[in-house]
Amino acid sequence: MTDIPRQAGGHTDIRRGDWIDRLLPAGWRPYARLARLDRPIGTWLLLLPCWWSIALAAPAGSWPDFWLMALFGIGAVVMRGAGCTINDIIDHKLDAQVERTRVRPIPSGQVSLLQAFLFLGAQCLVGLLILVQLNLFSILLGAASLILVGLYPLMKRVTWWPQAFLGLTFNWGALLGWAAVRGSIDWPALLLYAGGILWTLGYDTVYAHQDRRDDEQVGIKSTARLFAADSRRWVGGFYAGAFCLWVLALTPLTMGWTVLVPLAATAGLMLVQVRGWEMDDPADSLSTFRAARFTGWTLLIAIMAGIAAMPPGSHGGGGSGGIQFNSLPKPQMQHQMLRLADFAPDNRR
Repeated sequence: MTDIPRQAGGHTDIRRGDWIDRLLPAGWRPYARLARLDRPIGTWLLLLPCWWSIALAAPAGSWPDFWLMALFGIGAVVMRGAGCTINDIIDHKLDAQVERTRVRPIPSGQVSLLQAFLFLGAQCLVGLLILVQLNLFSILLGAASLILVGLYPLMKRVTWWPQAFLGLTFNWGALLGWAAVRGSIDWPALLLYAGGILWTLGYDTVYAHQDRRDDEQVGIKSTARLFAADSRRWVGGFYAGAFCLWVLALTPLTMGWTVLVPLAATAGLMLVQVRGWEMDDPADSLSTFRAARFTGWTLLIAIMAGIAAMPPGSHGGGGSGGIQFNSLPKPQMQHQMLRLADFAPDNRR
């Protein structure tokens, strides 16, 4: 894996002298770092599940709606930044005690809490403007995700499984992207979502190994601490489960070489990432975590190629047999009432 340079203050994922320092005015730099614009890996990991479901929900024989994908791209940048701002506001005292995070804008004093709250409000406003471009069901579904976004930073204080809660949050786009295309939630979207949760459990356990020793000292809980020396086995199991669920989501596609080759690449990348990971090296944990985006890209290629290769007019994306909220069966009581109505006398005769 690529080595990540250490700064004088120790291991950190903030690089000095990068494009933010070179191109942005000095007053903007702390906010760009607060939104993690210098570290786009989180945006990719948030965006890719959205793109998977948008692509899988596309009509057979066609490409996905690229305008919709662009909207989700902007939304992922903004809402990932908002999520990081919330996280840093809540965790600023803990961040000051951890080697990797003490140089972040809030604990280092570059941004005050009031300034961070104002910045958060601006990001949420932009996110809202993007969300209202979608259908009503998607708007409601997107608004519901804010509950997860707000609760996630608290999970490391109350459970050993905050990575699972991050999975619920970061993969919400697998549901939202499908809803934006179909106006419903169907089984393929649910399978993508469940697979994404396991995927996140894996890559975020890898990420958490950077801070395992500091987390022990300050009392932060994580799956990295919970699994400890067995983490490689757990991450491998999560990745295997994620891959199986993704394959199930793609079963309606014609499994030709256009799908099987990128799917094989997806499995191969997961295997290489687990086997090559050096758990006790914080820099390698960060590099292995960043490599997760390649897994997401190859899965996206498999989905797009599979849908494009299907005959037009067939059930692209496996939409049949799903859970569509606008076509649920009538309640049993309503069925009984309809039967009674059949035997009722017609007084209009």
